[in-house]
Amino acid sequence: MKKVLVINSSARGLKSQSRKLTEVFTDHWTSIYGDTKMTHRELGNTDVPHITENWIAAAFKPQEARSEVEKRALETSDTYIAELRDADVIVIGSPMYNWSIPSSLKAYIDQILRVNETWKLNPNNIQNPYIGLLENKTLFLLLSRGAQGYEKGEYNEHMNYQSNYLKTVFNIIGISDIHVVTINGSAFDPEKFEKSIEIAHQTIKGVLERELV
Repeated sequence: MKKVLVINSSARGLKSQSRKLTEVFTDHWTSIYGDTKMTHRELGNTDVPHITENWIAAAFKPQEARSEVEKRALETSDTYIAELRDADVIVIGSPMYNWSIPSSLKAYIDQILRVNETWKLNPNNIQNPYIGLLENKTLFLLLSRGAQGYEKGEYNEHMNYQSNYLKTVFNIIGISDIHVVTINGSAFDPEKFEKSIEIAHQTIKGVLERELV
């Protein structure tokens, strides 16, 4: 049985479109598999700690060389990384804030991008020096946006620091099986927005049924 990690990063609750996408995923997953191990990680309404000088010092030391203060600095990071390692399927719900991701999700990424834990350095390849250590996992990026046209070749592509960034980060730590599902245009045409929601929901269900069953 596959293990699922669901991460929500929206500051909104019931009005969050990205949370609705993760709910569609979890509901449809449960309808297919029944009871399964599903871990939920809340970021949007939680104070995710930023990395500190002690964190940086600890991350670049062997575990046995770390002081107690440095070990404590890595406790949150250790928890997040353990959840990622344990999961077969990772689901991230994220709105687009100011053309990027919520600051809570960025702080989370800073916590999980750790040398010799989720990636290691390959000094022999200066053009692609990162070797990912989290392999054989599937990632779903379930994203919402106020506007439209952010995909490749579209008029807002140059302003997309959301999906492009997230794919780059998770590629670096070894995850290449990535599915991106988006809701676009929440701030504009209501009819087109409702159509975008409908398509996104059907896309999530379709991917689950085609590729994970």
